[in-house]
Amino acid sequence: MARKPRIEAVGCYHIVNRGVEQRVVFEEAEDYECFEELMCFYARSYGITIHNYCLMSNHYHLLVEIEQPNLSRFMKQLGMSYSIYFNKKYKRSGHLWQGRFKSWYVANEAYLYTLMIYIEQNPLKAKIVKDIAEYPYGSYNYFLNGKNIPECLQQSWIIQNYKNDTEAIKAFLNSTVDSSQLDEMKKASALVETSNTKKKLDIEKLKNQLLKTKEIKQRNKQIVKAYEKGYSQQMIATVLGITQQAVYGVIKRSREL
Repeated sequence: MARKPRIEAVGCYHIVNRGVEQRVVFEEAEDYECFEELMCFYARSYGITIHNYCLMSNHYHLLVEIEQPNLSRFMKQLGMSYSIYFNKKYKRSGHLWQGRFKSWYVANEAYLYTLMIYIEQNPLKAKIVKDIAEYPYGSYNYFLNGKNIPECLQQSWIIQNYKNDTEAIKAFLNSTVDSSQLDEMKKASALVETSNTKKKLDIEKLKNQLLKTKEIKQRNKQIVKAYEKGYSQQMIATVLGITQQAVYGVIKRSREL
C-alpha cells in the first residue's frame, strides 16, 4: 500500500530520525560537521528556519519552522545527501535511516518552549556530558558564544528574543523539563494538527486580516482577533515580520484592559 502524503501545515515541527537498526550515523567530528553544513545549506534553499538542533551518534533532533508545505522535500534532500556522503566515506551501501523521519507539529507556545529545552538537553539525558556547553554538536554553543552563528540559526527564536543575553539563554535552556508533560503536549499536538491545518494553510486570509491597516491600534486589534480564531502567535509574527514576543505582548495587554 502506498504511503499517505504528510499534511504539512505552516508552522514549527519537532523532527526526529534514527539510523537504520539504530546504527551509528555520526562516527566522527567530520560527520557531524558535514550534516550541519548540509542542514544549513538546504534550510536556506527551502526558506526554512532552524530554531534548535542536536545531533547524537545514532539519531538527531531538529526544531524547524516552515512558511510553505515543503518540509518533506527539505528532509528528503537532507537525508539523501548525507547518506551519499556517509556511504561513500565508509564504503557501505543501502539505507542509512530507519525510514521516514518522524515529525510533531508544535501546536502552541508552551510546547515550543519545552521542546527548545528538551532538544538542547539531549546530551545531558543520555549522560554524555554533565554540562550542555561541553557538547559540541548542537545549537546551544552557537547561542552562548554569539559568534560565527550559521545563517540557518540567525532567525531562530533564541537569537531573535535573547540576542546576546547569554545569562538569560543559559537559564532558559537549562530549565527543568517535565518528560510526562512533554508526552502530553506531543499527544495534544497530534490531535489538533488536522483541525488546525486549514487555518495554517490559509495564510492569504491571515495576511489580508493583519496587513489591511498600518495604524498600530487597529493592527493590534486584528492580532488579538486572529489569535482568538486559533492562529498561533508564531504564525501571526511571521506574517507581520515581528517577533513572537511582540505578538505575545499585544495579546497580554489586551487581556489586562
